[in-house]
Amino acid sequence: MTTPDTPAGGRIPFNDLARTAPMDTLRAAVDDAITAGDFVHGRAIDSFERRFAEYNGVAHCVGTSSGTSALQCALAAAGCGPGDEVVTVSATFVATAAAITHTGASPVFVDVDPATGTARPDQVRAAVTARTRAILPVHLYGHPADPRELAAIGAEHGIPVIADASHAHGATWDGRPVAAYADVTCFSFYPSKNLGAFGDAGALVTDDPQLARRARSLRDHGREDGEVVTVGHNWRMDTLQAAVLAAKLPHLDHWTRLRRRAADRYRGSLRDTGLTLLTTSPAAGHAHHLYVVRHPQRDALRAELAGHGVDTRVHYPRAVHQLRPFSAFRTPPGGLPETEALARQCLSLPLFPGITDEELDTVARAVRAALRTVERHPATAPAGHPRPPATARN
Repeated sequence: MTTPDTPAGGRIPFNDLARTAPMDTLRAAVDDAITAGDFVHGRAIDSFERRFAEYNGVAHCVGTSSGTSALQCALAAAGCGPGDEVVTVSATFVATAAAITHTGASPVFVDVDPATGTARPDQVRAAVTARTRAILPVHLYGHPADPRELAAIGAEHGIPVIADASHAHGATWDGRPVAAYADVTCFSFYPSKNLGAFGDAGALVTDDPQLARRARSLRDHGREDGEVVTVGHNWRMDTLQAAVLAAKLPHLDHWTRLRRRAADRYRGSLRDTGLTLLTTSPAAGHAHHLYVVRHPQRDALRAELAGHGVDTRVHYPRAVHQLRPFSAFRTPPGGLPETEALARQCLSLPLFPGITDEELDTVARAVRAALRTVERHPATAPAGHPRPPATARN
């Protein structure tokens, strides 16, 4: 199966969604959903929600139409609205901040740890004011933003932590699922995610029964027990996506192990190349949605790798506070230097379940060759190699 992330011509793809897909199981799950004919509010929704809550070690899961709607639903269920502030990071996909503004609240951006790309707890604590309604950390690239410390900050101030785990299916901290620490954790099931649907889908998970009840109402036009009790939205997950996700969920831990193994191989082969490799906290069980390296000549390196047949992405070429709609929101007095440096330097290398050792080693050799060229010509991209597109999907 060719996907939008699988280029033609024998290149090493950035992603290949078909390598480990359990196709017979997926076809059977879709056939069952079609035969049942319950395409909205179907039985597969309840089944997936129950199993995904259990997987994350919490009591409740609320399926939604996308990861973005999961974030917005969680924020709204937690009472975020006009005049409120939500402390978050700018090193993320734009949807994180957009979900905040769609509730009427304002994002307050803090800087990240350059070693992991995740929120610095000291900056989160300093950013909390009387207007802060929630803390929204991002488990970027699959590395958890210290969930224990952030939960302590939230408890100290009496505000919920609503985590964006769109990159972090299967991630852990001190051996526990990351969702065990936050008040709410939100996931995207965009097809390229570690647990991906056959289209858009998302979910929020929580141990709070009242928040789960409000979220279920908000996602379904504000209905509760057949009555409209608030102004809601059409944020429902459709039954076919739930069937696909339920069929894939038993494979997630195996896929996570394959991602970690690939990341370990990269780490060994890219050491001492001149790249800056992001690190993993000793407490973190990294989900490795992406394998991201840093280099000051990122664009030239990426263009050279394209000439070597290696497909790469940039997650993300501009920090959210650098985007026009979000440039006026509050940042720390010293700005966000680490966030901006990450945006200038980050490069995502191919990594997915099923990538072979040969492919990983080929990428590593190409990186070394590309770096030699870039070091000889540091100011320009390699002649004759087309510059790849700068942006990446979510």
